[in-house]
Amino acid sequence: MKIAFLADPLSTFKTYKDTTYAMMVEAARRGHELYAFRHRDMAIEAGRVVANIARITLTGDADDWYRAEPPVARALTEFDAVLERTDPPFDMEYIYATYLLEVAQNHGARVFNRPEAIRNHNEKLAIAQFPQLTAPTLVTSDNARIRAFHREHQDIILKPLDGMGGAGIFRVREDGMNLGSIIESLSDNGRRTIMVQRYIPEIVDGDKRVLLIGGEVMPFGLSRIPQGGEVRGNLAAGGLGVARAITPREREIGETVAPILWQRGLLLVGLDVIGNYLTEINVTSPTCFQEIEQQTGFSVTAKFIDALERAAAVV
Repeated sequence: MKIAFLADPLSTFKTYKDTTYAMMVEAARRGHELYAFRHRDMAIEAGRVVANIARITLTGDADDWYRAEPPVARALTEFDAVLERTDPPFDMEYIYATYLLEVAQNHGARVFNRPEAIRNHNEKLAIAQFPQLTAPTLVTSDNARIRAFHREHQDIILKPLDGMGGAGIFRVREDGMNLGSIIESLSDNGRRTIMVQRYIPEIVDGDKRVLLIGGEVMPFGLSRIPQGGEVRGNLAAGGLGVARAITPREREIGETVAPILWQRGLLLVGLDVIGNYLTEINVTSPTCFQEIEQQTGFSVTAKFIDALERAAAVV
């Protein structure tokens, strides 16, 4: 297959942990051709979506890890699979990119995850479709509603709807310390909608990443455990990643949402689960493959490329 990776600059990859890099290594091992480009490389010309795309080869060196040929303008329909692996922030440029990818898809391009599915599943708000699986949650920009939610639950988490890596997450306890300033800052004085959730004490044991591939729940996940007094378990916020077999409750959550999300065109999904509750549904560029593989020996990457090969063959 010819696989085009729509990703952040290759020079920024941390190869010892990057999931997209792991995907490339496994795809190359199987003899697939690798290509790479970025959102800004795409354009609609004469009604079709083209991009300046570079063919790449892997060197096997962890630092100087790739060679790229000069980019060539190509139609996205030339590829067997186009993988959207660009990290958030999910801003308007990201949304415009999904529209371009959707045009390409309508002309026959095979895009994973499906661009309209990415666009329709805000990684924070998507949990509202499964209220039976979530802790008490409020989505609003209204100061009074947030304060009432705090009075009811006493210990709460507030976060923006467009963040990643734990950015902008705050905990407010019973005393309400700094609640007003946090609301003002996150909501931009009521002009921006935010999410508020009841604090889940089980976060001390980790925020578990549960991976769904092709509608199947992977048997191992990665618990991101907060360190040094942090409330956030995100690896980007200093959390410790510990691979563990998924629990019966995590499997129940995964098997509830997996067939629905797969039917919508989401080949790869990363659920975030704290204790018994689903807290996020990650669809842009889910990670944690390498950490799970290094600690358990279970190749999530191989399962993903298997699923990609099947999906690309039937699209």
